[in-house]
Amino acid sequence: MPGWKSKARHSNIKAGDTMTLPDFIEANLDGLIDDWTEYARAISPGNGRLSEEQLRDSARQLLTAIAADMRGAQNQAQQRAKSHGARPGEDSAFNKVGRGHADDRLSHGFEIDALVAEFRALRASVLHKWQQASRLDAAAFDQMTRFNEAIDQMLAESVAQFARRTERIRDLFAGVLAHDMRSPVAAILNSAHVLFRDEDLSSASTRAAANIQRSADRVKMMIDDLFVFTRTRLGDKLPVEPTQQDFGHICLGAVDEVCAACPDAQVRVQLSGQLAGVCDGARMNQLVVNLVTNAVQHGSGAILVTAAGNGEQITLAVSNGGPPIPASALPTLFDPLTRAPSTEQKKCSPGMGLGLYICRCITDAHNGTIEVESNDGGTVFTVKIPRFLPS
Repeated sequence: MPGWKSKARHSNIKAGDTMTLPDFIEANLDGLIDDWTEYARAISPGNGRLSEEQLRDSARQLLTAIAADMRGAQNQAQQRAKSHGARPGEDSAFNKVGRGHADDRLSHGFEIDALVAEFRALRASVLHKWQQASRLDAAAFDQMTRFNEAIDQMLAESVAQFARRTERIRDLFAGVLAHDMRSPVAAILNSAHVLFRDEDLSSASTRAAANIQRSADRVKMMIDDLFVFTRTRLGDKLPVEPTQQDFGHICLGAVDEVCAACPDAQVRVQLSGQLAGVCDGARMNQLVVNLVTNAVQHGSGAILVTAAGNGEQITLAVSNGGPPIPASALPTLFDPLTRAPSTEQKKCSPGMGLGLYICRCITDAHNGTIEVESNDGGTVFTVKIPRFLPS
């Protein structure tokens, strides 16, 4: 391994002695810790360097946990499951050591490649000394296999924890950013409204104010989507405020909103049945806007929005022509930050790839369902929600 040399120090075992690998680790713990600490110190980030005591404590925890895991009984089926990536005892002390190591390294500014390198160094140090101090018979190779399994399992646990924590930090940052951007965007929108009320405004200034308002409205939509995305990613169910609403009015208002932003869009609305009910009007407006905007961006020709109230259920369908969505894209279509491939560049800004994910969140919050069908005849998104959401 570049930059690391194993030094045989504090070894209590002579070549030829019979000893299991877990016993060997514990008998040579200080020397193994010395080797590993020297390497870990070299790869520690300069602005978050760990102390000698912290490095030694980390090595001691890892090696002690690995030795204890190797002493546990393991049959052939369990060994095969481990080799296939199974994670036995997710809440075991062994796995908690791996997760704790990842938390510690992340808090000290380590990158994930440095975390992985630490485990490589630990593996190399133990096996190098073990090979020097033991007879490499069948029993020794079996123990080396168990050791490698333990290292791999702990490494996998640490990497998974590191990734989860890193992802959560990103989501928190995005959530704070979306929250803090709301105020300046609201100020821009309010200023545009004030300008429109100025009767002495020139025609050029009126056009400029209209451009400011449209652009700010678009930015506000993206910020709202980002805010919903981060809240749901951080484990919060999308909050809704159910009130008495007319879903037909919601559809018409949402279509007007999209057409104002995309003047070339051809959208037709068909309403039928009983559309009065209880839902979160603002959220449902957002759902319809996102679905229609998606149809404008990725479809072609006229778009049809239908809403039908039937008994205790309201069904919304948004359909458009154009090439079908590839079958390979359908399973992840409602996942965040994903888009189906589009062959046409639309005039309406495409946003951040959160629209359909937000639609799914809104539908879930209303105890409903959302589905998509796409073939050569066109694409149809269908939403079904109860007409009366409990308040």
